[in-house]
Amino acid sequence: MKVEVSCTHLLVDLHSRMRDCRLCLEAGYEIFPRAIFSGGRGARLMVIGQAPGITEKEAGRPFNAGSGTRLFKWLGEAGVKETWFRDSQYMTAVTKCYPGRSQSGSGDRVPTSSEQGFCRPYLDEEIILIDPELIIPVGRLAISIFYPNKVSLKDIIGTHKQVDGRWIVPLPHPSGASRWHQIEANRDRIGEAVALIRHHVEHIFA
Repeated sequence: MKVEVSCTHLLVDLHSRMRDCRLCLEAGYEIFPRAIFSGGRGARLMVIGQAPGITEKEAGRPFNAGSGTRLFKWLGEAGVKETWFRDSQYMTAVTKCYPGRSQSGSGDRVPTSSEQGFCRPYLDEEIILIDPELIIPVGRLAISIFYPNKVSLKDIIGTHKQVDGRWIVPLPHPSGASRWHQIEANRDRIGEAVALIRHHVEHIFA
C-alpha cells in the first residue's frame, strides 16, 4: 500500500511539472504551453502519440479530432472501446504541448530534436510510473523511441516486440493528412497490428 501511495504521489508531482514546464519557450520555440495527457495509476495500456494538435490543445485531451476517430476505430477492432480506454488507461505524447503550425501552413509543425529532448525525461518517467504492460506508439516519432529511425514503417507495422518486459505494438499516424494508412497493402499491415493488440489486451485482462 505504501508503495502504491508513493507512486501515485510521484505521478501527481510529474503531472504538475509537465503542466508548469516552459523549457521550450525559454529556448525560443513558439509553442503553446499546455501539457496534454490523460490517465493515472492503474493503467495497463499506454498510447504514445507525436504531439498534441490544435484541437487537442483546445479540448485538453489527446487524440481529440479526426486522428482520434481513426485511432479508436483501429482500437475498437481490437476490442478496445474508446470510453473505457479514456476512462481507465493512459495517453500521452513524445512532446506534451502543441507545437503550432508548420511554416508551410500545411499541418502542424514536427517538434525539433531539442524539443523532444526537453520532453523525453517526462515520457521516461511516465512509462516508469505507469508501468504499462502494452505500449502502442502511434506515428513515426513515437515509434522511433522503440525502433531504429531507418527501419521502414512497412517492416514495423504488424509486428511486436518486448522492451524492458513491456510489449510494444506500433501503429501508423492516423491523421487524415497521412497517405500511408490509405494504401491497401498498408491496411493489411494495420490489420495485423490490430490483431496483435487484441491478443495482448485479451491476455492482459484475462
